[in-house]
Amino acid sequence: MLGIPASAPTPVAEDSRNNAARLSGRERCEMPMASISQPWTWCCERVIPTEVAAGRQVLSDVLTRLEAEHWSQHDIFSIHLAMEEALVNAIQHGNRLDRRKQVHMSCCLGPDRIRIEIADEGAGFDPNTLPDPTCPEQLRSPCGRGVMLMRAFMSRVQYNAAGNRVVLEKDRSKGNP
Repeated sequence: MLGIPASAPTPVAEDSRNNAARLSGRERCEMPMASISQPWTWCCERVIPTEVAAGRQVLSDVLTRLEAEHWSQHDIFSIHLAMEEALVNAIQHGNRLDRRKQVHMSCCLGPDRIRIEIADEGAGFDPNTLPDPTCPEQLRSPCGRGVMLMRAFMSRVQYNAAGNRVVLEKDRSKGNP
């Protein structure tokens, strides 16, 4: 399980090869907070097919929850950009659009922090070997821009050793910019 304590109930243990309607139920993301040992007020876990539309639905659900919790538009924009990049990277680069593979996403939201984990079933990569997209010779190359943006807009970005799982964390801004 990604990021949710083993003792917590699994809000979604779906076979993601089924239709997208099963992925859209927000109730699948709700879980009793008494069962979670961390200061999270909402958690969601999904396994989605390697399809951009499924990634969009998961992203939409998280953004809707952030709005309901009155996060600032600046923070929501940052999370939107970083999560979208991570999902697209998992679907296109990690799983290489292979419909036999899945993308695993978990998200936990607390009063002052969001934590998102996205994992693909690909071979992974070393993010430290990406070229710097701000170097003059790389300005026309799209390679590495998404990772750079995730790092710029989130408080923390960490990859596992294999490079097929990323953890994105954003601390809530103080006040409303």
